[in-house]
Amino acid sequence: MINKAISQSVRTHSQAMIAFRRDLHAHPELPWEEVRTTQKVAQALEKAGIRYRLTEPTGAIAEITGGKPGKTVALRADMDALPVQELNDGLSYKSGTDGIMHACGHDAHTAMLLTAAIALQENREALRGSVRLIFQPAEEIAEGAKAMVKQGAIGGVDNVFGMHIWTTTDSGKISCNAGSSFASADLLRVTFKGRGGHGSMPEACIDAAVVASAFVMNLQAIVARETSPLASAVVTIGRMEVGTRFNVIAENAQLDGTVRCFDVATRERLRAAIERYAQHTAAVYGATAEVAYTYGTLPVINEARSALLAQSVIGDAFGEKALFAEKPTTGGEDFSFYLENIPGCFALLGCRNREKGSDRAHHHGAFNIDEDVMINGAELYAQYAWRYLEQDAF
Repeated sequence: MINKAISQSVRTHSQAMIAFRRDLHAHPELPWEEVRTTQKVAQALEKAGIRYRLTEPTGAIAEITGGKPGKTVALRADMDALPVQELNDGLSYKSGTDGIMHACGHDAHTAMLLTAAIALQENREALRGSVRLIFQPAEEIAEGAKAMVKQGAIGGVDNVFGMHIWTTTDSGKISCNAGSSFASADLLRVTFKGRGGHGSMPEACIDAAVVASAFVMNLQAIVARETSPLASAVVTIGRMEVGTRFNVIAENAQLDGTVRCFDVATRERLRAAIERYAQHTAAVYGATAEVAYTYGTLPVINEARSALLAQSVIGDAFGEKALFAEKPTTGGEDFSFYLENIPGCFALLGCRNREKGSDRAHHHGAFNIDEDVMINGAELYAQYAWRYLEQDAF
């Protein structure tokens, strides 16, 4: 069952939670620049009497030690904003920084975790173990989780839990499926070098535009013909830079893209195939190719027992109708780097409400959330930690 005292504490602080979220929304900060956000979190933790330490260059790790011995569970929230111009005109807490906004809900994540922390702190004597609180910077560039792990965020931790506001799921619904949740998200750059010349004399040239175009077309066969239909994958070229003038045959072409999938074996096959396709396509035309493949996030794979625990908490706290099985997304999430080291799970907190304007896609300039769901998010953080520390299955 849920801890009713924790539930009441969350409700007591719910209005302060919304105010905190709005303050962060009005003052967004880009990855590795979350100085004010970190200060606000630190001030709130200090006021609540929660021990914490700052991480470099931004972020914080806090600890709540229960009154009884036990394991340690970690709760994580990300804090960074995006280089997106806010389009929510008339919003009282609209971003005050031109070209930067919280277009993904990280302001809500931070406020919800802070509220959960306060609720747990107020009931710490009944806690059986410890709760680690990770206020993480730089999720949007897939660097923050790695940095926090290096700085000891999950040292001595037995289990980790996180969540994300989700505008494709209705408000009041929460998903935490066992298995695949988010895909790996890698970066791809391919550079072709041909031989430039005058557009009227193609026989003397090797046209990098033709090479690059052929590569883009051929590339689709990697997913269509070299990847199992049961193993989802995406290979996308999103940018192509080639040529300098209408009557000059291009000597160089540079292509940037992304690769997404749900398991490491498929990921490695995709990387090898992309290299092969680039080299062979270039060779057909007499050009050369250079491939730079940058690993981004790992797939987020929810550990089965952790996901079942989260589902149990959701059902007990909000009713069985709140449970929703959201499909895996090919979006990326650097929470995967915590799961690489310890078991845990990642939930999706539905906040789609067209009447409140919270149905825009993440990263859109008009993105906003249904703030009514934040109380559920804060309680889910706190109750997951409580339940994990109370049960003996792990």
